[in-house]
Amino acid sequence: MSASTSTQPNPTNTIDPATTVGLLALTVADLERSLAFYTGPIGLTVLARDGQDATLGVADRPLLLLREQPGAEGWPRGGGSYTGLYHFALLLPTRLDLGRWLTHWMTQGLPLPGQGDHLVSEALYLEDPDGHGIEIYRDRPREEWTWQGGQVRMASDPVDIIGLLTDAKYSGQPWTGMSDGTRLGHIHLQVGDIPEAAAFYRDILGFDIVAAMPTALFVSAGGYHHHIGMNIWHSQGATPPPDDSVALRFFTIDLPTEEARRAVVARLDAANVRHVREGNTIALADPWENIILLQVGPATVKDAAALTALD
Repeated sequence: MSASTSTQPNPTNTIDPATTVGLLALTVADLERSLAFYTGPIGLTVLARDGQDATLGVADRPLLLLREQPGAEGWPRGGGSYTGLYHFALLLPTRLDLGRWLTHWMTQGLPLPGQGDHLVSEALYLEDPDGHGIEIYRDRPREEWTWQGGQVRMASDPVDIIGLLTDAKYSGQPWTGMSDGTRLGHIHLQVGDIPEAAAFYRDILGFDIVAAMPTALFVSAGGYHHHIGMNIWHSQGATPPPDDSVALRFFTIDLPTEEARRAVVARLDAANVRHVREGNTIALADPWENIILLQVGPATVKDAAALTALD
């Protein structure tokens, strides 16, 4: 298996362009505390709850599955870290939605989130009570993105915070919760090695590399700026977190058809990557034991209940 980070995809090896990420599951130390955070400052809705498990999302679309693990250690952000979740990213439909969310966040008396104008998007960064990283962002129109040599141009410039808040103030649209069109836009992982990540996520799963550097890698389907980001900023050569730590349980890759999923499974078989069928999903692990579920289409609330039960 080649470990090259070339940005030129193999067309016969490329995942279906309509592929997205769908939802993710996390463990948390205190479910009540987490629900207060995700339904309050974040603005998601509890769609289902069963004991130590809860499904959150918008309208009837599940986005986040939480499982309580009492007494679990928080995620060690900023150093001495493990492989696993760096952040998950909620994509809002419009810039006004982002401004309305930021206004709501600030009225809770919470500090200004971290920020990054990435040219393709405007993003705000924060953490949940367990230290799980979260990005709240909006995309610029694709016609405004710049591509060169197969890579999308991105940056980390300051966000126009004043403009976001001003537009929200004069919109006349009160905050009523996270917008119905919100979805999981991408997920960003801490991995142990960038060439190994390229070998797995491009050469086996079939994503296109859209941005590559020595310490980070971004891959996508269908010309998106990225569906999965990976870095080694705190995790080069690291191992998965211990069992007594909060962690990423799994995330889904949503393929548009069964035929598209079979193509991915064929590459898994050719590379001798172990995978198992769990109900309507196919489960596998990346080289750092991050669990990935291959789904056909987005999960419903009923689907999410079945996924929540997975260990």
